[in-house]
Amino acid sequence: MIRDSRLSSVLHGLLHMIGAGEPVTSEQLAQAMATNPVVVRRVMAGLREQGLVHSEKGHGGGWTLARDPADITLADIYRAVGAPTIVAMGHRSENPGCLVEQAVNDALGDTFREVEALFLKRLGAVTLEALAKDFKRRLAKHKQNLEDQIHAVK
Repeated sequence: MIRDSRLSSVLHGLLHMIGAGEPVTSEQLAQAMATNPVVVRRVMAGLREQGLVHSEKGHGGGWTLARDPADITLADIYRAVGAPTIVAMGHRSENPGCLVEQAVNDALGDTFREVEALFLKRLGAVTLEALAKDFKRRLAKHKQNLEDQIHAVK
């Protein structure tokens, strides 16, 4: 099964942008995300169309957030990357007139809609700022653990 990692990738890039505190070029983001700058520009263009990021050309230019991270939810970002399908399963559609197929599709359709609604609700409850704070907390703990390990070796 092919997995769609656009949301995860763009969140990765946005956290790098927040951490940089200054405009970040597509090349810098591509290096951080282990991808091609063209891919970064394509994805970021979608975010720009939704008013989430801004870009400046020329010396000192690059990508920046267009809104406060506290005002951007993960649901906003999910929608900006095209709201990729979250459930890989789908309806059978070989015989739409079949009553069995209709019953199965209705039952699955309800479940698919419930899963998507829950997913969007949870994404809507998390801001980009909260995600950045979680990363900073993890980074601080990681640095502390490394320091403890270094002191234990001495």
